[in-house]
Amino acid sequence: MNRHPHTPSVAELSALVACARLGTAARAGDALGLTPSAVSRSLRGLEDRLGVALFARQRQRLVLTDAGRAMVRDAEAILAQIDAAARMVMAFGGSGAVLRLAVLPTFAQAWLIPRLAGFAAIAPEVSLDLTAELGPVDFDASPFDAAIQRADLARPGTVVVPLAHERLIVVAAPALAAGGDIAALAGLPLIQQSTRPRLWADWFAAAGMVPAPAWQRGPRLAQFGMILSAARAGMGAAILPDIFVGDALADGSLVRIGNAALPGPSPYALIHPARTRPPALARLERWLLRDAAGPGDAGAALAPSGGEP
Repeated sequence: MNRHPHTPSVAELSALVACARLGTAARAGDALGLTPSAVSRSLRGLEDRLGVALFARQRQRLVLTDAGRAMVRDAEAILAQIDAAARMVMAFGGSGAVLRLAVLPTFAQAWLIPRLAGFAAIAPEVSLDLTAELGPVDFDASPFDAAIQRADLARPGTVVVPLAHERLIVVAAPALAAGGDIAALAGLPLIQQSTRPRLWADWFAAAGMVPAPAWQRGPRLAQFGMILSAARAGMGAAILPDIFVGDALADGSLVRIGNAALPGPSPYALIHPARTRPPALARLERWLLRDAAGPGDAGAALAPSGGEP
């Protein structure tokens, strides 16, 4: 695609930002590794094509005009994005393939990332670029190859491969858990999830219990990752997916309270466009189903239905 005549070049944006920050073409040139005349030419060319003065010259200093101030912030953001993109590509080194994945943040932290060394061992040529995403992914409008989210976030035209079912259990720090006795809940703050406000009511119903009158009193947090940290810090009892608390239960930083388990609304799943599946993604899918998932976590593919919750 051809650049429009009024669109600045990277060199011009760099000169604009450097002069705005340093105040003279000489200092900007030193910072950019250019001569002062080269910086001045970039600024003049940009001002000529835009038809507006970006700097006023005052006592041998360059001072931004209103138009310059309006432009420099966006110029800084554009240069930062270009730099970030370059660093991202450099990080991939000589990898043969790159998979860009949108992942629910707590699932990534508590389930996926601890297993990824196993994938790297069998597929060293594949680099993963993980981005936290809470909402549904539009693969036509995003750079992602796939998403690992709850299956009910899948959009039409996608393939959904379940990885792990959500079973919600109650946990608390050992000092609060009274050895896991369910009666301990009567005297504990109950950590609330603001995005699923009925979790405690549903869990009490599944456990065949009548909740205490004050069951809605407790800190309110938005995501499972926050709730997991709050529970480990002793802020109260929490309802969390069992796949997120395995390490904490094993090391004793959390204790399970009661035996009731509440099924979640849908499994965590690998979601990708139906139209394509790159070989690297097919390899990741096979590894997730065969090696990463525990017994009973994987199932047959589901038809798409359509957080972190």
